[in-house]
Amino acid sequence: QVQLVESGGGLVQAGDSLRLSCAASLRAFRSYAMGWFRQAPGKERDFVASISWSGDNTYYAASVKGRFTISRDNAKNTVYLQMNSLKPEDTAVYYCAATLVRSTGSWYNSLMYNYWGQGTQVTFSS
Repeated sequence: QVQLVESGGGLVQAGDSLRLSCAASLRAFRSYAMGWFRQAPGKERDFVASISWSGDNTYYAASVKGRFTISRDNAKNTVYLQMNSLKPEDTAVYYCAATLVRSTGSWYNSLMYNYWGQGTQVTFSS
């Protein structure tokens, strides 16, 4: 049974850093491109970042570029999202997802992903 399990969410303040992890029980994990999406209350699920099978190519939403870094460890079947300089608008449930789609231009589209995790919450404290 395929499982993607996110962890690392929590309560943060402006300027904080947080690292999310996603452990995948995927056979041939290195065959999948991986992505991170987020969904704020009352909003649609938005693309955050994606990474190619080898990790050589990464892509980011404009809103997080320069602050977030996606990476993967194929030996551990894990993908990470390092989030720095966090802002209140980063508050959301963060999901990792796996796709077999080869077209990098499609990785922004949540419909292109085959498997999803349950999400981990990132919340700003006032």
